Amino acid sequence: MRRHRKVKIVATLGPASSDHATIKALFEAGADVFRLNMSHGTHAEQKARYDIIRQIEVETGRPIAVLADLQGPKLRVGVFADGAHELKEGDSFRVDLDDAQGSAARVQLPHPEIFAALEPGATLLVNDGKIRLRVETCGPDFADCTVTVGGTISNRKGVNVPDVILPLAALSEKDRGDLEFACELGVEWLALSFVQRAEDVIEARNLAKGRAAILSKIEKPAAVRSFAEILKVSDGIMVARGDLGVELPVHSVPPIQKRLVRACRSAAKPVIVATQMLESMIDSPMPTRAEVSDVATAIYEGADAVMLSAESAAGSWPVEAVQTMDSVARSVESDPTYREVIESSRSVSRETVADAIVGAAREVAETTDVVAICAFTQSGTTVSLTARERPRVPIIAMCSEETTLRRLCLTWGAHCVRTPELERFKQAVVNAAKAAREFGFANETQNIIVVAGVPFKTSGTTNILRVAPCDERLIYRTDPE
Repeated sequence: MRRHRKVKIVATLGPASSDHATIKALFEAGADVFRLNMSHGTHAEQKARYDIIRQIEVETGRPIAVLADLQGPKLRVGVFADGAHELKEGDSFRVDLDDAQGSAARVQLPHPEIFAALEPGATLLVNDGKIRLRVETCGPDFADCTVTVGGTISNRKGVNVPDVILPLAALSEKDRGDLEFACELGVEWLALSFVQRAEDVIEARNLAKGRAAILSKIEKPAAVRSFAEILKVSDGIMVARGDLGVELPVHSVPPIQKRLVRACRSAAKPVIVATQMLESMIDSPMPTRAEVSDVATAIYEGADAVMLSAESAAGSWPVEAVQTMDSVARSVESDPTYREVIESSRSVSRETVADAIVGAAREVAETTDVVAICAFTQSGTTVSLTARERPRVPIIAMCSEETTLRRLCLTWGAHCVRTPELERFKQAVVNAAKAAREFGFANETQNIIVVAGVPFKTSGTTNILRVAPCDERLIYRTDPE
């Protein structure tokens, strides 16, 4: 099974997509990575979904990546005696640690860490920013505020604090339990919520102990400010535009998205663009034109993946949502303007031998009759560097390590193929030719590029580029033992 696009699709599983038939239909429609949202569902339910994914992997013979998305700390107000109250602009309103039921004048905010960080002039956003409170005075257990944007406040609505770095760990006790569960389950990627600083990522990495790659969700202004440091210690990035659009002016999110995607491309680390991409397809079989344009923009920017959330997890049209994303991606990538945009935004880095090898592979592929680049890898680095080049020809990622192949399912353009363990470069060339023919990338009369590192099974040794025929008789005739 071959995808006829380079960008990958991440589909969230949930109540609307928990049975074998639906998950397989999502995969066949184009999903490359399945997201398990740890904010919803029990461990038993998540394990059942994971087991189905692995069954489908066996049935189709194709590697599939699983991403477990950790919930992160959830900041919420308490409950009201009357259920809800209307706050008007100019009203005074207090939040405090008192667990008494709320009123039109106050409510509990059971997070002493927030009060420890607040200063006069700070903003509190309630219910996805629909209500805005300006802090006038505050102490260790209260904040007296003025309502600057009114609305209805009700039980357990979420609170965002955009102006300060909160002294909260990105991992709650629930997250720690979920992280261990997900690692034991065998997921390839862990998405870390509420990241504010590089130290948050390092803590998760230490807990994961190499069992899963760490993908940092950029959803807070503090993470945007510290992005360079966060990127260095992360294996991948998710641009989580939902909370970004709450805590920052909504008009600032598109340029931030563009900057983050470009930085990830330069660092050769996968980046997902997420949140509300086809939101209307939760209830409708057709997206809006604005949503299609939004998905297309992320693809034009060179994002590795675009993600569906509630559309595939709880919507009425999960398979159709994936099909729509697939269609948009194929349409965009066939547009001549797409290549112009991708190539004009390419960040050229030639600091190592590996950089030079993959750069040369792209240039040779674009100036000769080569039809694919076959990249052999142990850790995934060779494929990631090849993908950073955004070549015009397909990338066939070849590896004997199942976990590495699954992780690479998130990488732009990578068609992942498992190979036996290899000892000699000639074996690599023969396996590459077979894979290129088997999956329809080449026929026996065409040439491919083979990129590898010798000796095999050693990370960081990318040092060979070979233009090879796909006819094995020619390989044996021209290659010495």
